[in-house]
Formats: sequence, C-alpha cells, structure tokens
Amino acid sequence: MAKKERPKIDGRYARFALRVRRSRIEGWGVYAGETIPRRRLVIEYTGEKISRKEANRRVWKTCRNPRTRKLTMYGLGAYWRIDAANGGSGAELVNHSCEPNLKARIWRGRVLFHSLRRIRAREEVTVDYAISPDTFRVRCRCGAKKCRGTINRLK
Repeated sequence: MAKKERPKIDGRYARFALRVRRSRIEGWGVYAGETIPRRRLVIEYTGEKISRKEANRRVWKTCRNPRTRKLTMYGLGAYWRIDAANGGSGAELVNHSCEPNLKARIWRGRVLFHSLRRIRAREEVTVDYAISPDTFRVRCRCGAKKCRGTINRLK
C-alpha cells in the first residue's frame, strides 16, 4: 500500500502562513506558521456546494467505509452544504476543540474562519464544530480543561 501524501493548505484561501502536521487531537491538524492577531480572517472553508439530500447520501456512504471516515462537510443553513473532499482549501483539516481559537462565520454563502484571540506561531488552530445535539453523538478528544466530552453542542 502506497504512503498517503501529506495534506496541504491552499494558499489562495489562507490569509496567514499555515502548516499541516500530525495533531495530538486527531490525525492531521493545522498549525500557525506565524503569529495571528485576534479578530482576523485566517482561512476560508471551500469545496463543492451540494444539497442536503446529496450530503446525506455522501455521509451514509462515508460512514459505511471505515477507510474514509473523515467527514468533510460544513452546513450553510438548512439546505446547502460545502463538501471539502472536492476542492477543499485545507480548512477541513482544522480540528475541533471545546476551547477553540477560531470561530466559523457564514457570510454570503461562504464559511470563513476568524481568530478569536492572538494565536502564537506553531500553535494548532482549532474550531468548535458544534454539531447538532439531535444527530449522532461524537466523542471529543480535544483535551481542553473545559472539554464537554462531545463535539456536539449541548442541549
């Protein structure tokens, strides 16, 4: 079996130097290559824009295949999703944390990750996935002091 290539950040969508390397949280993670000031656009989450129905079909297919378990979708409201498996900027590699340093904002049909505070160079950048509590529960591995134990929002 061939060794998988290290994932990359698409520099067209990143406003700061970002690096990809192994994460203590899970799999690959994204790290600041330079200090990032607070309240700045860091990276845009990109990919193929698909319907909720198509997203559900892809999620079902992904969950049945243990080799492709990484979900790469971000919701744009009730109907549209962005699937970063096709045309992703690398933002899909940002891991979840219950005490994140990034916040996702949806603006004009785009998902933008902004810094919540100053992020030091070589620090892993993280976002709160805040998955609906009404869907399947996913265990959290962030290791934060105030970890809620799940990447789902609490009711």
